[in-house]
Amino acid sequence: MVSALTAVSLAAACSSGTNASGDDMKTLTLASVDQGSIEDVVKAFEAANPGVKVNFTTSGADQYQAQIRTQLSSGTAPDVMTVWPGNGNPGATFVLSKPGYLLDLSDQPWASKLPESFKQVAQYEGKTYNALFGLNGIGAVYNDEALSKSGLKAPTTWTDLMSFCRDAASKGTPAYALGIQDNWVTQLVLYALAATVVFGQDKDFNTKLAAGQTTFAGSAWTQAMAKYTEMNTAGCFQKNPLGTSYEASQTLAATGKTLGIIQGNWVIGLLKGKNPNGTFTMTALPATDDPATFLVPAAAGAGYGVNAKAKNKELALKFITYVMSPEGMKLFNEKQGSLPTLPEAGTIVDPGLKQLTTFVAENKTVPFPDQLWPNAKVQQTMLSGLQEVFSNQATADDVLKDMDTEYKKGE
Repeated sequence: MVSALTAVSLAAACSSGTNASGDDMKTLTLASVDQGSIEDVVKAFEAANPGVKVNFTTSGADQYQAQIRTQLSSGTAPDVMTVWPGNGNPGATFVLSKPGYLLDLSDQPWASKLPESFKQVAQYEGKTYNALFGLNGIGAVYNDEALSKSGLKAPTTWTDLMSFCRDAASKGTPAYALGIQDNWVTQLVLYALAATVVFGQDKDFNTKLAAGQTTFAGSAWTQAMAKYTEMNTAGCFQKNPLGTSYEASQTLAATGKTLGIIQGNWVIGLLKGKNPNGTFTMTALPATDDPATFLVPAAAGAGYGVNAKAKNKELALKFITYVMSPEGMKLFNEKQGSLPTLPEAGTIVDPGLKQLTTFVAENKTVPFPDQLWPNAKVQQTMLSGLQEVFSNQATADDVLKDMDTEYKKGE
């Protein structure tokens, strides 16, 4: 999860961290996927550090992941950059730490305070490389006004969900916006279903997968895939999801052109940006007819790492320290709509996230599945494969078998 960055080259203001001029020492380069929330964090950091300037860019995760390794290897990467937890994609902690691209942050005061579940995906070979500030979940996010106007109620079982989709479609307002022109979005519905269908049956599924005791194609992942396909057939999404971008899907949900969107909680802040007067509520996506068994995918969201060859290492560490401070974390979490990874942050959680907060407190969550997969190719195969499923170029079984092939290759 999964939640936007441009990995364009940012001109670093200094020739080296130790020989730079005074002005250069006050310029930081940053690349972030946190559109809509990093902006205020940068402003606050600059205000707290008079004279400091942060040159930053934001864009989509797909674009960033396609470029960040190239930038790091060519020496054109920024001082600070978004880094995902674990091992799920080309911009993830394990992938970028292994070749030595990231600075070891183990000696930073916040590193030892991370809960064990977060340390597991912030570290590589026992060293911390990722400043994980937010906990994110995936579920159905409803436009409260649009839902009320439709006369329908948010579904609480799988049977209800199927009826909800058909009824919403018949009223001319599809249930959920789906923007899978951006291929990272394809995973979210599947993860929301798999949380209950796969991990609800067997919380140790990933351990068994790693041990060779099961496979994607020979497990309940087939059921999760079938339900995703069934949702599409039932008209749960607007027309032409493949031609709809992530940003366009936000507009659909924010303006009531759909009743909601299946996304991470980070989307709530973006929806409010497009509809400041709107209110939005997140719930678990029903995957069975037994709500008592529902689980939601919830795990550390993308954090920030420091380029091992940062041209302004001192200022980069200062920025990371701010992000992980109670003040910085509170600002980031509240703007993004995420939950804090450290308890002292004092974050005021968006009212629309009440159910997610409850699920987290009651341990009714599972990690994003990809975070501990052995290589980034498994996820990339899944994402591109799901696009092919929607364009009728592949079957769900084809995708799962291809994922098994990539998984077995290991690191």
